[in-house]
Amino acid sequence: MQVQLVRIAHARGGDKGDKADLSLFAYDETTYAVLKREVSAERVAAHFAGIAHGKVECFALDNLLALKFVLHQALDGGAARSLRSDNLGKSLAAGLLRMNIEVPDDLPLRHPEEHV
Repeated sequence: MQVQLVRIAHARGGDKGDKADLSLFAYDETTYAVLKREVSAERVAAHFAGIAHGKVECFALDNLLALKFVLHQALDGGAARSLRSDNLGKSLAAGLLRMNIEVPDDLPLRHPEEHV
């Protein structure tokens, strides 16, 4: 089945210069395995195609059950230069949680669908 990431994970984000740093955290090891399989640098780049104009890097942080993504050329030159002040790092983390992925039917969901 397809679900938004917000139903199975949480995220944090930040920005430095023209880069956004997004971290996606699983609540358990089973969900982390699904995230590692389904949420790649390529998928994140496609999800933010109109925003991130540079490469997207992914780093697996197995000890934290997290994936870290660095989006290059994503902030119109950086916070001080950008006219997109509402779309900087923390807002992009919320945007990442709107990505849909395939999950096993028996994967536990954290949030009822009607609240997403």
